Amino acid sequence: MCYYSPTYQKAVEQMRILVVEDERLLCDGIAEDLELEKYTVDRCYDGADAYERLFVEPYDLVILDLNLPGLDGLELLRRIRRERPELRVLILSARAQLSDKVAGLDLGADDYLTKPFELEELEARVRTLLRREFVQRSPLVRAGELALDTVAREISARGEPLPLTPREFAILEQLMLCQGRWLSQEELMEHVWAADANPFSNAVRMHISSLRKKLRERLDYDPIQTKVGQGYRLAGEERA
Repeated sequence: MCYYSPTYQKAVEQMRILVVEDERLLCDGIAEDLELEKYTVDRCYDGADAYERLFVEPYDLVILDLNLPGLDGLELLRRIRRERPELRVLILSARAQLSDKVAGLDLGADDYLTKPFELEELEARVRTLLRREFVQRSPLVRAGELALDTVAREISARGEPLPLTPREFAILEQLMLCQGRWLSQEELMEHVWAADANPFSNAVRMHISSLRKKLRERLDYDPIQTKVGQGYRLAGEERA
């Protein structure tokens, strides 16, 4: 799920990430990639330095290698969970054994990514973890006369709950969270149907049609815009 709403985009620019990795080229590469995504990123090359910085700066996420000089990654994770339990932690490690993953997750890591990895996958996992942080801070997302309660999992229109099927809800939720951005049929298919996605299916169009009918009945207008070659987006405001 992508959060490209103006509210989220502004929040992204205020989110701080600490990358703790002793391989300097890898650490710098990760940091530079995430900076391109508009995050504020700091770098540490050993565990002891990271431990000191964690209690000075208000980080939202730590990307943590396990094999660190100064202070082992697992010991650093123990201290984080004891002293900063709200902090999100993504482990990066060449330790690919199931027992290593279980140990890291049991100590309180929020996610575990095995080296080598693609930067696109790392970016996706970072977005997922920080999205949870954003939702906890701001559970209500608004788009015009629509409101999405990300905790109650409910969408209301003009203050009244909107009766939707699970897939109608998932489509409208995605459009609201990405308001202002065009979402292709393939993106919506992948988000809503996941592993069952069929790129040749007309399921998205059918559910969009049903969703539009319900929105018109409640709002007296259709806030979903369509553009050939680009897909769908939520206008967020009543159109004339």
